Amino acid sequence: MTSSSVVDKPPVRRVAIFGGTHGNELSGVFLVKHWQEDGAEIQRTGVEVKPFLTNPRAVKKCTRYIDCDLNRVFDPDNLGRTVVEDIPYEVRRAQEINHIFGPKGSDDAYDLIFDLHNTTSNMGGTLILENSRDDFTIHMFHYIKNALAPERCPVLLIEHPSLKYATTRSVAKHPVGVEVGPQPQGVVRADILDKMRKIVKHGLDFVQLFNEGKEFSPCTIEVFKIMEKVDYPRNKNDEVIAIIHPKLQDQDWQPLNNGDPLFLTLDGEVIAYKGDCTVYPTFINEAAYYEKKQAFVKTVKVNLTAKHIRSSVLDQNTS
Repeated sequence: MTSSSVVDKPPVRRVAIFGGTHGNELSGVFLVKHWQEDGAEIQRTGVEVKPFLTNPRAVKKCTRYIDCDLNRVFDPDNLGRTVVEDIPYEVRRAQEINHIFGPKGSDDAYDLIFDLHNTTSNMGGTLILENSRDDFTIHMFHYIKNALAPERCPVLLIEHPSLKYATTRSVAKHPVGVEVGPQPQGVVRADILDKMRKIVKHGLDFVQLFNEGKEFSPCTIEVFKIMEKVDYPRNKNDEVIAIIHPKLQDQDWQPLNNGDPLFLTLDGEVIAYKGDCTVYPTFINEAAYYEKKQAFVKTVKVNLTAKHIRSSVLDQNTS
């Protein structure tokens, strides 16, 4: 590998760790509050790491949100909306977060944001990737996955032509979603919190190695690319009439094939999956997604390869 094929990337100097984007997902809330009191564990040489509670009103009430989902309003329309008295709380809060950590899409934005979430689904410790061409983040995920092995650490790619998320973390140049479950809303489990804590630790370790000049050779990771959100069967009044089948429940990331059971009506009728290819469902029976009319998300497996990278700070030091 010649040096000319190495892609120089700017060093990562400003990192934020968000907790409480949803106020009833308590692992991130507990960790961020702890790190605000004692941040020694998350500090790394040459990096500013800022733990931040994103939705304090929702945290205080232990509810997902006050007026609307904070993790869906970081789009140009909401970020540019005129602040009036009846503006939703989360839209106002999004503008404040964008002012502190952005502006989104600008050179002044934070380099990296870890956004800490819990799910009621059996997803384990999942990393969420927003951009399939983000070599730095793909390398970080490769590092985290290796550090956690043999424990599984799936990567969900939410890049999609029509499904737009406008996440809180998208303010940063490199947004990282950390989704750990299963954990009920309003509950904190020690094993789930520990899994989240380890993911953040390994991510910060990668940042330090990168900043210190370690080169990362090309790598390939397997990701689950989002294809479609699937709703529950409903009647003419838009009411749910079938629930997740027991054979699908808790089977996040497992293959789903044509004819496999999906839903079960209260009369005992099994509704099977109809599809011509194997898919991998996740966010199965997520409590927060009933209001979003989403029973699970269909994904397919793809491989992503990142180029050979290093921090450009070395060139400045050696010139």
